[in-house]
Amino acid sequence: MTVGEILDRTTQLYRGNFLSFAGIAAVPTAVILAVMIPVFAVAGIGGVAMKGNTAMGGTLLAVMIPLCVVLVVVAIAASVISQAALVRAAIAAFNGQKLRVREALKSARPQFWRYLGLIFLQGVFIGLIPGVLAAVAIGLVFLLAQAAGGGIGANAAAGFGAFLIGAAAMVIIVMRALTYSLGMPACIAEEKPAWESLQRSKKLSKGARGRIFLMFLLVWLLSIVVSMIGYIPLMIVTFLAAAVGQRTGGGGTAVVLMVAAEVLNMLVSFSIQTLITPVYMIGLVLFYFDQRIRTEGYDIDWMMQRAGLTNAPSASTETEQSQAPITPGTVRDSAPDPGTLNG
Repeated sequence: MTVGEILDRTTQLYRGNFLSFAGIAAVPTAVILAVMIPVFAVAGIGGVAMKGNTAMGGTLLAVMIPLCVVLVVVAIAASVISQAALVRAAIAAFNGQKLRVREALKSARPQFWRYLGLIFLQGVFIGLIPGVLAAVAIGLVFLLAQAAGGGIGANAAAGFGAFLIGAAAMVIIVMRALTYSLGMPACIAEEKPAWESLQRSKKLSKGARGRIFLMFLLVWLLSIVVSMIGYIPLMIVTFLAAAVGQRTGGGGTAVVLMVAAEVLNMLVSFSIQTLITPVYMIGLVLFYFDQRIRTEGYDIDWMMQRAGLTNAPSASTETEQSQAPITPGTVRDSAPDPGTLNG
């Protein structure tokens, strides 16, 4: 499929399973907000209590640090589960099935550590290694500039060199992100360990990285348009709060409007993330299967299974498959026509 056909197919799958995808994508933000509310409450109560008692500062700090650690851990866990569940739901939709929010989240939990390891390795190879190397190189450039006398010319050359190093690091990060972008679909569809999933993504993404980049770019532009539309009400409320504050000297109405603007900001960000994130995941799943069709004849295997030319599973296996929410790497009788898989 071309990028346009993949985006069109993404739209079809998203529209046909909107509630499931939106519900799964909303989980991380909803969980984070649920944890942030008590953290902010403790911080606010502690701040009021500290006004007349400076000794409360140590106690507040001792309470806030564990709460922040819990917030980070919960946010990471929710993001991993949500991303894996979105990929599982996208694979199910590609196979002509429907996977509910609870089923998708439940099916992702048993392999949580595998998915966490995959995301960790992706972060290390995509961002951490190039970032550290770039930081070391930039530091050496400025050290050489200081060793050369640190004049205006040396500092200008060092700044230009740092810019080039940073730009090169960004290019490498983008290339690595494209290389390992199919890791999660491979990990779930083929039930591979984290390291093997990275290698599998590296192999499957060959010849498709430009198209994947174009898909990311188009979805990113779409997110900008949606953000601009969503932030219009926020801008109106903010301007009203500023105008009322100037007229009343910062009265209660202005404070209420500012609080409303902050709440509206959180709702807009939450809605945008909920709406856009599934598009990326569905698109990557479609690229994964498209590359398998291009390089491995996946559509031929699928048609042979439909025609009964491969070993048919036993009755007990068929029963288990029909009851399971998803069978990674297989396509059932309710799957779309193989012609649509090839565009």
